This record gives sequence, C-alpha cells and structure tokens, in this order.
Amino acid sequence: MTRRIEAGPVLVGLGALLLLVSVFLDWYEPSGTAWQAFEVLDLLMAALSLAAIAAVVGTVRPDAAVLDRQQLPLIVAALLVIVASQILDPPPGISGDPLVGAWLALGAVLLMCLGAVLTLGRVSFALTVEGRDTRRRVSAVDHRTDPTTTEEPAVRPGA
Repeated sequence: MTRRIEAGPVLVGLGALLLLVSVFLDWYEPSGTAWQAFEVLDLLMAALSLAAIAAVVGTVRPDAAVLDRQQLPLIVAALLVIVASQILDPPPGISGDPLVGAWLALGAVLLMCLGAVLTLGRVSFALTVEGRDTRRRVSAVDHRTDPTTTEEPAVRPGA
C-alpha cells in the first residue's frame, strides 16, 4: 500500500506545535515568557496555532475538516505579523532583548509560511511511504524441475 504524505501540511503542523512550545519559553530578558509579557496576544497566538493545526488536519483528512485549507494563509499571515511586531517592538515594561522563545516563534512562523506556500501553491513535494515487500525473492532462472510434470525428455531420432 502506497500513501503520499504532502510536505506542506506537515511543515505547517510542525511550525504550529513549535509556536505553542515557544509561548512557554522566555521571550525577553529578564525571564519573561509570552504568557507574562503579553496581555491578549499570547492567547491569540495559541488560538491561531490551534486553528492552523485544525486546518492541517482538514488538509490531510478531508472527512475530518473543521477549517478550510483556504484559511491557512490568513492564519499564518496573522501569526507572522504578531510575532514579528513583538520582536521588533516589545510590549510596554519590557526593556530586554528577545530570547530563545521569541526566535523560536519566528522560526516556527517562517516554517508555517513555507508550509502554507507548499500546500496552496502548485509546488508539490511529497514523501511516499510504502510498506515492505514481503514476497519471497526467487532467482530469474530456476534450474529445478517441476515435480507436477511427468513428461520425459523427448528423444531425437537418429541420436
């Protein structure tokens, strides 16, 4: 059985999971996670990440679609704007530089952008997963005689 796994939805789903993880990491010095630094944007990032995962599930399994795949670019664009704006202009009361959580979030959103382009564009990159062939391999030429036939070799006249 051969099954194609499209790379675009996989990248979007992986990026969304990384973005959810980054919300719990330190975004700014001195140790401020996204939950501590933002008022509403942290909830919006988490909700949009979950919406992206729901759109990916609908792309991979159309019978389980909750969101249409056409909404994926809007979700990813909104996340890109939120994360980039918070790196360039930190919230009030934050005076430190961006840390690992912010940069991981930016990388996750860029990964999601690449996945959205691959999902909706005409560019196709797929991984093909095949099961292992369990048939017994036999050499091309088999010198054994078939036990079901009882024919004797023909004798040529004059030999």
